[in-house]
Amino acid sequence: MRIAVPKEIKNNENRVALTPAGAQEFTKNGHQVFVQETAGLGSGFPDEAYQKAGATILPSIEETYSKGDMIMKVKEPIEEEYPLIQENHLLFTYFHFASNKPLTQAMINSKAICLAYETVEKEDKTLPLLIPMSEVAGRMSVQKGANYLEKPLGGRGILLGGVPGTLPAKVIILGGGIVGTQAAWMAAGLGADVIILDVSLSRMRYLSTVMPKNVKTMMSNEFNIRSLIPTADLIIGAVLIPGAKAPHLITRDMLKEMLPGTVLVDVAVDQGGCIETCTPTTHEDPTYTIDGVLHYCVANMPGAVPYTSTLALTNATLPYALELAQKGWKKACIKFPELSFGFNIIKGDIVYQAVADTFNLPHVPVSYYLNHH
Repeated sequence: MRIAVPKEIKNNENRVALTPAGAQEFTKNGHQVFVQETAGLGSGFPDEAYQKAGATILPSIEETYSKGDMIMKVKEPIEEEYPLIQENHLLFTYFHFASNKPLTQAMINSKAICLAYETVEKEDKTLPLLIPMSEVAGRMSVQKGANYLEKPLGGRGILLGGVPGTLPAKVIILGGGIVGTQAAWMAAGLGADVIILDVSLSRMRYLSTVMPKNVKTMMSNEFNIRSLIPTADLIIGAVLIPGAKAPHLITRDMLKEMLPGTVLVDVAVDQGGCIETCTPTTHEDPTYTIDGVLHYCVANMPGAVPYTSTLALTNATLPYALELAQKGWKKACIKFPELSFGFNIIKGDIVYQAVADTFNLPHVPVSYYLNHH
């Protein structure tokens, strides 16, 4: 199979979908790897490292797309890439279709096969290709939140862990999944006073046994959220409903109840966000203020730490990518059944229910393609 790795062109996206080590695994197994010039540079991987691993370096994005059977990316294709996507392509990347109708329509029109990292789902409901980036984003959310709480950056002017004789910052985390758990570890480690809200009692039982004493759990509902926000310093949105839009847990009217300089970090922004006033921002221009409340809503947070993120992501994606290359996408689902949940659009049909529901479009079960074609 021919594997093509284009350079990411989203704002400040420095990650790359394949490392030189991954390229070597493909070439060792008889596949051809084409990498666009400087695609790995932002993550610390120069072109020479790919060449040593047996990959061919190509000068343009157009040429890279045209050479590939499987296109490996990190972020969803953006508008200028739509015309480069062909019917014979298998695209393996993050898509987050539910928050992007133009992208959904473009991929339907392309007739390509769209395999989304974020909806590959194991039997135990874990999302193996989302976990590494959720871990990075969860930890970063606190790092960023602590930073923006500083007065010159628009925050309340409060040190996350406080010092003896002063109270630490109050951190509210909406969602106790991977992002929320990692955020809680970081905030607790810095000495903050942390409350995680979740709707699952079993998850909260688990968290209360593994978390340090400065982390408390609380049932997530509007009453509890409203009771906590007037004294919160940092609120982190960490809610995920796989493949679907995140619900708004913080609504516009709640901002008036918050202290001026409160910082909101919405990690769910690439799925529509769980804070109503959040709209996606970039690393170049990451924040804005509404009603005195600072919003940090960068949609590709892990892109700011590309070396860590690229290694964490490719550790998880490579085994699947190798199987897809060796066996083809249908047979790969036999060894890795979780891959079948990753298919969102196949040959113009939406095969992922949550995406079809979001846009009121027809849904074709993925089994139709896996069993009949």
